[in-house]
Amino acid sequence: MGARPLLNRRLEGLGTTIFAEMSALAAATGSVNLGQGFPDTDGPAEIARAAADAVLEGRGNQYPPGPGIPELRTAVAEHQKRFHGLSYDPDTEVLVTAGATEAIAAALLALLEPGDEVIALEPFYDSYTACIAMAGAVRVPLTLRAPSFRPDVDELRSLITPRTRMLLLNSPHNPTGTVLTPEELSAIAGLAVEHDLLVVTDEVYEHLVFTGGHHPIAALPGMRERTVSISSAGKTFSFTGWKVGWVTASPALVAAVRTAKQYLTYVSAGPFQYAVAEALRLPDSYFDTLRADLLRKRDLLAGGLAAAGFRVFEPEGTYFITTDISPLGEKDGLEFCRSLPGRCGVVAIPNVVFYDNTEAGRSLVRFTFCKRTDKLREAIDRLSGLRQRL
Repeated sequence: MGARPLLNRRLEGLGTTIFAEMSALAAATGSVNLGQGFPDTDGPAEIARAAADAVLEGRGNQYPPGPGIPELRTAVAEHQKRFHGLSYDPDTEVLVTAGATEAIAAALLALLEPGDEVIALEPFYDSYTACIAMAGAVRVPLTLRAPSFRPDVDELRSLITPRTRMLLLNSPHNPTGTVLTPEELSAIAGLAVEHDLLVVTDEVYEHLVFTGGHHPIAALPGMRERTVSISSAGKTFSFTGWKVGWVTASPALVAAVRTAKQYLTYVSAGPFQYAVAEALRLPDSYFDTLRADLLRKRDLLAGGLAAAGFRVFEPEGTYFITTDISPLGEKDGLEFCRSLPGRCGVVAIPNVVFYDNTEAGRSLVRFTFCKRTDKLREAIDRLSGLRQRL
């Protein structure tokens, strides 16, 4: 094939994800996997039955409508109104996608031109890096620094240039657990309006908030017409393999995103769309119980990590805990995570892979607590002797 590299240069350095690497290591070593953020129990049985019924009844087994089945688009619109007071037309302002990952990809491919700058909260989920690269755009990090992991609005202002096209937000934020406050969102929205910027906001952890509340930036003055809001069913209902996500935005923005999305998967998850429509209409007690259960698990794991010698940054949302390994006498999170399964049979994720400013994340390591309580206790027990093994 000659000397020319096979991989598109935009994707250089974006080989096997850290999640695949660490999950494979977990399987090979029999470790407790607190790395990749997927639950180890399924979601509500009645929602699983709804999916099975849809398959057996022939609903969604063939291509569903491109924008998503009407039942799900209506349920998404109802959800946005019920929880956030936002009104969207299910026919023109809602788009169903193959998870939030496809929604992000489609939004960035549709709305960015090569050379456009995208300001994103750093550390950023790895698919943001890949999608910005595939769009030919330039990522500009706004670094959330330990210990508070709060955005510096003055720094954000300084990063905006004539080439800035978009702000890419994630709140609740993976991996730090930061939940943007109404004051922070208002300041960010003011800059978006002042500079006529688009905003794409990843809100998949919207129901996993332990401190304060989730406040969509689309609800703020001047933001609805410039904001693409993204969420999904995987994190809220513990069916991550179904890959059902959605976009809510103005008709013009939805039409743009749909144009790109239709050439990615066209459609997906037909029968699961019917089940997710039912899930979104579950009573408030479901969402309250989910949050309370994860809060207990957060506190359990946080206490165990602190006792093991980690510096623990208590998350305000998501189901991840970021820690600092420096008190253990360690400095390199990537090296630490690769050796941890052999040391004590636990897998975690090095935060440094989510940073351009690698020094800001070099000693940080992320653990997930969306696992069964017995698995968390087993991991804590294994980690308890970590200092003796270092």
